[in-house]
Amino acid sequence: MLGKQFKRARSENAFSIDEVAPRLERTEEIVRCSGAHSKIQAQLNQFLNYIRVEKGLSANTLSSYRRDLTKFIEYAGSRKLSILQIDREAIRDFIRQLQGQGLQPRSLARHVVSLRNFFRFLHQDGQVSTDITAEIDSPQVGRSLPKFLAMDEVEKLLKQPDLSKPIGLRDKAMLELLYATGMRVSEIISLRTEDFDRNMGILRCLGKGNKERLIPVGRSALSAVETYLREGRSRLLKKGESPYLFLNHRGSKLSRVGFWKIISGYGRQAAIAAPLTPHVVRHSFATHLLERGADLRSIQLMLGHSDISTTQIYTHVLKDRLKQVYQTHHPRA
Repeated sequence: MLGKQFKRARSENAFSIDEVAPRLERTEEIVRCSGAHSKIQAQLNQFLNYIRVEKGLSANTLSSYRRDLTKFIEYAGSRKLSILQIDREAIRDFIRQLQGQGLQPRSLARHVVSLRNFFRFLHQDGQVSTDITAEIDSPQVGRSLPKFLAMDEVEKLLKQPDLSKPIGLRDKAMLELLYATGMRVSEIISLRTEDFDRNMGILRCLGKGNKERLIPVGRSALSAVETYLREGRSRLLKKGESPYLFLNHRGSKLSRVGFWKIISGYGRQAAIAAPLTPHVVRHSFATHLLERGADLRSIQLMLGHSDISTTQIYTHVLKDRLKQVYQTHHPRA
């Protein structure tokens, strides 16, 4: 393209040499930047492959790392920085830029964690001489208490599916199972029919980091799943085959987005004021167990938390709830 312009400049006098030369310089600069960008992209791919194989992180966590670090690569590219030219001030400037875009402290902290792990990997692999993120502080994240449903809201929610239809039988089983086990969305949609031991009343769940755990299932949820298997699933499956328990109307594995839409729709039908998400039901499961005397260690195991400090947030929920009850009902509060 540029060669044709240069020839036309000579033959038609359309451009002087002074006009064409800067274009050649800019083209060389673009090529250099493109090469640097390709190298950082290759390093990102190496890192993602490392944490997938060595760390066994979930697909969702990998997606978060890729999304966060791709933003940083785009930032570095806009400033024409190679991986060796990136310093602490560039990292801080990137975080300030994200702050200017309105990102919340929790999201900013997640970006910092992504960058730390990426540059730690590069340093350990000998691709950079120092870990420039070692002295980068994470934004302070305030503790926000998880939202949960009241018992009457749970009852309303579970009554919403139309049990005369296979989709309704499926949704009833999913909602019952979600509240009975506190499973994550990714865990529920990945359940296979063989993961249930109906005689023992337990299911096998593959959670974050491919860690397997066994979760007890109550009679109500087991009954809903058995009814769905007996009367609904084959009608969704039609003549196809699938190992997955919960299927969409095409007989394929239900997606995360599909699950979110389903539960959100039932939340509106049940007149639940706040937007309903699967995590709200998960929080309700844990909070209601704790209210009824379950110990934190058992809740931790059922939720699949690797660290009990993550589960301890529910003790703060309970304390907050007790304060509200006291202030509402005590005659001299």
